[in-house]
Amino acid sequence: MAKANKEDYIHADSGIGGQYKTWFLDYASYVILERAVPAIEDGLKPVQRRILHAMKEMDDGRFNKVANIIGQSMQYHPHGDASIGDALVNLGQKDLLIETQGNWGDVRTGDDAAAPRYIEARLSKFALEVAFNAKTTDWALSYDGRKNEPVTLPMKFPLLLAQGAEGIAVGLATKILPHNFCELIEASIKCLRGKKFEILPDFQTGGTMDASNYGEGKRGGKIRVRAIIEEQDKKTLVIKSVPFGVTTTQLMESIVKATDAGKIKIKKVTDHTAAAVEIIIELAPGISPDITIDALYAFTDCEVSISPNCCVIVKDKPQFLGVKELLQIATDNTRDLLLKELQIKLGELQEKWHYTSLEKIFFEEKIYKELEKKHETWDKVLSAIDAAFTPFKKLLKRDITREDIVKLTEKPVRRIYRLDIDELNEQIKGLEADIKQVKHDIENLTDFAVAYYENLLKKFGKGRERKTEIKQFDTIQAKSVAIANTKIYANFADGFIGTGLKKDELVAEVSDLDDIIAFTKGGIMKVVKVSDKVFIGKDIIHVAVFQKSDERTTYNMVYVDAKTGVSYAKRFNVTGITRDKEYDLTKGSEKSRVHYFTANANGEAEVVKIVLSPNCSAKKKEFDFYFEEQEIKGRGSIGNIVTKYPIKSVKFKEAGKSTLDAKKLWFDNKFGRLNTEEKGDYLGKFDAEDRLLVMYNDGNYEITDQELTQRFDPEKVLLMEKFNPEKVITAVYLDNEKLQYNIKRFKIETTTLHSKFFFIKEGKDNRLEMVSTEAEPILVVQSGRGQMVRKAKFKVVKLVEVMGWKAVGAKLTEYSKSVEMEWEKPHEDKDNGQPELFE
Repeated sequence: MAKANKEDYIHADSGIGGQYKTWFLDYASYVILERAVPAIEDGLKPVQRRILHAMKEMDDGRFNKVANIIGQSMQYHPHGDASIGDALVNLGQKDLLIETQGNWGDVRTGDDAAAPRYIEARLSKFALEVAFNAKTTDWALSYDGRKNEPVTLPMKFPLLLAQGAEGIAVGLATKILPHNFCELIEASIKCLRGKKFEILPDFQTGGTMDASNYGEGKRGGKIRVRAIIEEQDKKTLVIKSVPFGVTTTQLMESIVKATDAGKIKIKKVTDHTAAAVEIIIELAPGISPDITIDALYAFTDCEVSISPNCCVIVKDKPQFLGVKELLQIATDNTRDLLLKELQIKLGELQEKWHYTSLEKIFFEEKIYKELEKKHETWDKVLSAIDAAFTPFKKLLKRDITREDIVKLTEKPVRRIYRLDIDELNEQIKGLEADIKQVKHDIENLTDFAVAYYENLLKKFGKGRERKTEIKQFDTIQAKSVAIANTKIYANFADGFIGTGLKKDELVAEVSDLDDIIAFTKGGIMKVVKVSDKVFIGKDIIHVAVFQKSDERTTYNMVYVDAKTGVSYAKRFNVTGITRDKEYDLTKGSEKSRVHYFTANANGEAEVVKIVLSPNCSAKKKEFDFYFEEQEIKGRGSIGNIVTKYPIKSVKFKEAGKSTLDAKKLWFDNKFGRLNTEEKGDYLGKFDAEDRLLVMYNDGNYEITDQELTQRFDPEKVLLMEKFNPEKVITAVYLDNEKLQYNIKRFKIETTTLHSKFFFIKEGKDNRLEMVSTEAEPILVVQSGRGQMVRKAKFKVVKLVEVMGWKAVGAKLTEYSKSVEMEWEKPHEDKDNGQPELFE
């Protein structure tokens, strides 16, 4: 046998080279179409479809061992029991198509399901209603040719969007997020009606979600999901949910990792999860709960970002679609399937009507007696019967076939009573009514489809309400919440700063994310990242943490220009810079020097004593210089001339007040944050010592400072304003036990910051309804409905005296759901003698 050349195999299409040309493409196509990506028709991957088909074949209303279901599914699925078992558990955990029994694991904790031999499953009533109909199913041979399996299930529901899907194929991936069951049905109804709709993800694990950049689930979209973190007390936080795709174990590991890295500072984290998620975080002493909550979102898996990628199989090809398109297609598919079912039902009813009518004529007109006559052959018997039907054929809606006549002859000939004919007449009437209804449904298919969806919502919607709260998230600046986990040292003489200079002077405790600003005697300013060692310039005079866009920190400086010998004073802010760039704060002469430098957090302007050189010709060798007379300008300004004579020293003499306007604060009632960017409700101008009063609807008040990292729940805040201890608080609250509204007036007597004080009567479901700090508030109370509406005004000052903040207060009115209250500003005119309570 001749020896084949190597090239013959490489270049021949039937050889190795030809096989390599197609194998990868075949494999990629197989993975995409048969394993990883769901079909648009039913929203299922092949393994899921085969599992459901196998369960339908086994279905007798009772639970089956999962091991048996896996074995049944293997008749259709070419892979092993492990892949089928994993897919089955995944379907069961979604709690939609499959009812489960036994330990099926927990998506919140990551616990695995028990072995297949220990757990059981059956199809849910919902699955039986929406996913199966042999008459509308397209069938194909299974992988070994022994069985028929569905090409796709006739799914009359947007299952793909309800369950979601995730898969990695060769060269592409899909990630379709789950959506809310009830909202999908409502959106499908709107879709059928031609109305606009919007659908957003909803997760079994709950939590909160910012879907403002969802982008209909297309590539490039993104959602942020957060765990719910509550402050149990000032020393303890409780995590009450986990973000989608994160387990409690992963969450705790991320918290420990962030703690070890120094990003957050906690004392202990404990998992108490049982029926509900409960992870307890004990804070380290002196650590703010608000900053820790922000840090948990910034540095741990308490917040995750999810990028959807809706890829589905459409006509044997992967396509990238949006969730609205998917819902539209699923709704149209449901409508088409309902039409097909109606058409099949109509055909069956018409066939039944035809045969019942034949049967009636057959007995009523005694055509059956043709069977008693002696015909030569069976065909002649059938022909005689057919001929006997001739006068009645015009009453029928289709021709009489041989099969119709044979079927009639197979019925046992018995004595016919009038009652039997009446029964057939009733059957025909019933069939005609059914046919009329089906034809009506076909003609009004949209209404029929809407009614179908409404029925699904009524039967299966209970308990499937939205679990994930939709809200917009504020952007957390990592720098502002990172714990100071390292120390910065400085060698002032040599001009170095860094974390590695531990033999030198400690200047600040910072986080790894901070920037450091430093100034030198030569008038050089530089901003650098935290690092082991970095050179600033010889003779450092000031080192601090740099706050970008800080318009309040003001630098006061006196320097001498070496070229002219003239000394200048300047005041400036540093709001934005280029990192690692040297900025010369003098006129630029090489040997210019700084005489005096201070950094003032709130724009303070001190008084300094300037002593001139004794050898100079100036008549006055000492004088006071007032920085408050200097205007605050940019860092590049030259400044104003202090003296043309040489200066011996500049010494601090007297502290000055801030020359800046009081800080303006706003409360962002969307995110629950204080800010200076004019977002939300304006609170007023605040000096450094001013405090805030916050009143909550749960009956607590709190005095707090102006720290911008604080978090407030805007849904619980009834009042927030600058605190004035002389103001009288007027509060109306519900006493749920006595079913009455009480009113009280009191002054704030406490001074403790960041502590809540409960000031209404204790009791279940008691709540604060109204609160005001007006000097003479007037309360308008309306009760009743329609013609029974009653409206009253209360001059609160004359109605109730000022009492202690712990007092119960006086009764105002009986509780009723129809009661509505609002404050009316007092009239400027004097009291005209009206009574305390007036209409």
